[in-house]
Amino acid sequence: MTKYVLNSGGVKNEPKLKRQFHWELIKGLGNTPKFLLCNFAQGREYWEVKFQGYSDGITDDMPNGVNPDYMLAMPDKFAEQCSQSDIIYFHGGDDHLLKYWMGKFNMAELFKNKIVATNSASSDMLAMHYWTCDWRQCGDGFGVLPIKFIPHFQSSWGTDDPRGPIDWEKAKRDLSEYGDKSLPIYALKEGEFEVFEK
Repeated sequence: MTKYVLNSGGVKNEPKLKRQFHWELIKGLGNTPKFLLCNFAQGREYWEVKFQGYSDGITDDMPNGVNPDYMLAMPDKFAEQCSQSDIIYFHGGDDHLLKYWMGKFNMAELFKNKIVATNSASSDMLAMHYWTCDWRQCGDGFGVLPIKFIPHFQSSWGTDDPRGPIDWEKAKRDLSEYGDKSLPIYALKEGEFEVFEK
């Protein structure tokens, strides 16, 4: 069984929820959980720099005696890296960039019996439909989970954007009318997460 732990994003703004999220990922994995950190939603030039900060942030949240191992995901080795990992941890960023990379893989096979952790845009990726803060429109994920998703809900995301502040209730209405209207909407505030097992 695969466990999916979808986070709204903005975990750095919610330290208590960030710790709870990271503890949820390591449940039952012993003292040396193996993390594969995937930065495919970000520009290639940032992967190594962000890797160090992300791994340090996770390590800081670990209970005493838990010392994770980390690998940086690379597209040409991704399938093999997934097979060697307990947790496949996708960071947020650009929906389109992430879909470009992940569209090359059979996610059902890669994620089988793993823990898959996502943030913001990478949570969008797993949903059937989503509303993206960057583009302020609805889009289609890969449908790994039969849900609709809105990251960063009711946050101050984009307050410095020339388009003005996000109308979150309009975003939710737009998503409710988009695609499969029978699917539940998960509109999570920053740091909040939901667990799905499939």
